[in-house]
Amino acid sequence: MNYLPTVESVIPAASEPDAAIIWLHGLGSDGHDFAGIVPELRLPSSLKLRFVFPHAPAIPVTVNGGYVMPAWYDILEMDVGRKVDTEQLTRSAEAVHALIDREIQRGTPSERIILAGFSQGGAVILQAALSYAKPLAGALSLSSYFPTVETVVPNAVNKGLPILVCHGTRDPVVNEALGRKAESDLRSMGYSTEYKSYPMEHSVCLQQIQDISAWIQARLGA
Repeated sequence: MNYLPTVESVIPAASEPDAAIIWLHGLGSDGHDFAGIVPELRLPSSLKLRFVFPHAPAIPVTVNGGYVMPAWYDILEMDVGRKVDTEQLTRSAEAVHALIDREIQRGTPSERIILAGFSQGGAVILQAALSYAKPLAGALSLSSYFPTVETVVPNAVNKGLPILVCHGTRDPVVNEALGRKAESDLRSMGYSTEYKSYPMEHSVCLQQIQDISAWIQARLGA
């Protein structure tokens, strides 16, 4: 099986993890982008967690003049609705499914696996989480949107999936309206959602990190 290349860390160090978080970066970045957030989460030592940060493949991105860069899918138009290559997005979600399967093979129950993603990564994890065939612990969408809302085929086993959507009120890259629409669409589909906004741009902030930490602990029973 060919898996996406990843950066991984286990906390506490040298522990045998019984839970996992698969965290996807945004456009033009790589798996190292969010690896540094792990110590900032200040998770308790009672949580034995493996963090998995995949690298996206390098592909041409239309809105960037066809420049080749790490991307989970091509963005065709930067309009309000964000026209994207949904087939590529779906393939990226399937690659995430493979990483979930690998964590299960490593001994982590699917119910103790969280998917997280920033910007493009958030769009992929929503597709991946809703369509996965085993129950997951939750999904975390950061400064993102939901371009496959009309095409995703949800799996009933994750109908109770908790989803946290976070967004910056000053985001010039992905307007906050897209984050609010994603949360509203998810809620209308019957998912258990929570929305948090922060006075920031297309980034993360300390209060958000603290909120994410509390949400992870609530999902994984710390």
